Amino acid sequence: MRTRIFTPLLLATACSLAATAHAAQWTMATPYGDASFHTQNTKQFAEDVAEATNGELTITVHSGGSLVSHGEIKPSVRRGTIDAGEVFLSVLSNDDPIFEVDTLPGVAGSYEDAYALWEATKPMITELFAYEGLVPLYAVAWPAQGIYTAKPLTDPAQFEGLRVRAPNINTQRFVNNLGGSPTETEESDIPTAFSTGRVDAMITSSATGNAMAAWDYVSDYTDANLWLPKNIVFMSQRSFDRLDEAAQDALLEAAARAEERGWQMSRDNNDTSIAALIDNGVTVSEPNEAVADALQAAGAELFADWEARADDEAKQALEAYREQLSN
Repeated sequence: MRTRIFTPLLLATACSLAATAHAAQWTMATPYGDASFHTQNTKQFAEDVAEATNGELTITVHSGGSLVSHGEIKPSVRRGTIDAGEVFLSVLSNDDPIFEVDTLPGVAGSYEDAYALWEATKPMITELFAYEGLVPLYAVAWPAQGIYTAKPLTDPAQFEGLRVRAPNINTQRFVNNLGGSPTETEESDIPTAFSTGRVDAMITSSATGNAMAAWDYVSDYTDANLWLPKNIVFMSQRSFDRLDEAAQDALLEAAARAEERGWQMSRDNNDTSIAALIDNGVTVSEPNEAVADALQAAGAELFADWEARADDEAKQALEAYREQLSN
């Protein structure tokens, strides 16, 4: 049985009251480049915090994996090397299957559903983070994931042996279920991966395709609406406790605004990114019946695998989400 540790978020410790004589300067890492709307939102969050605290807390955002690699961000915050970080939530799936629930096809196919899924799973995710001395600040969804290819995707047989960029273990499983060959590649390495032949296709959002100028190396985008995965921004509980109560409140209020703003930015970015893909010569289309059937079958296999690994608490969170949708 997993041991849980509950850490109150708004309770200032005695040591935090003594630490306010000096301004706090936090370091934050994100693997996404400055062109990403997620990074733009994160930097706005940092600006909001500095303004709300009158400079008592400043957060320096290191983008594009320039400080630490994607896989090292959460361990670095946990160790106290940095104060805060942003990661693609499903890269944490080895820690617990709940972290990959937003990459299960058919679970959440719209922004409204994706946000309801976040609300339903947030208590469990917060609890798991607290166990490691971490505090979630906010989460924001990417636009729905589709498939970028160098030729029109019209036949499921095209997946056989196709080298597909898959940014997390669940996407890798999905590609395997389709008969493809998954390759883990960070966003910043996508152009090089295509130019050197390490990947032939990628599963990602319209936003990433636009930010990485996908038209330079692919011709088609199949808007398959596979899932709407999230980034999560989090901080060290220790760093948080060192702030005085007013700074803590300001930080959490800025985080709430960042979450609301980020979800709207995602919606807006999807629209502008689809338009940019089309303007730059990428053919955008929905999957035909044969391809859609293959994607659905691969997704069903993926969900069955998730159910076999998930504990009762994760399954109950998913069930609560589904009950909410049905009401």
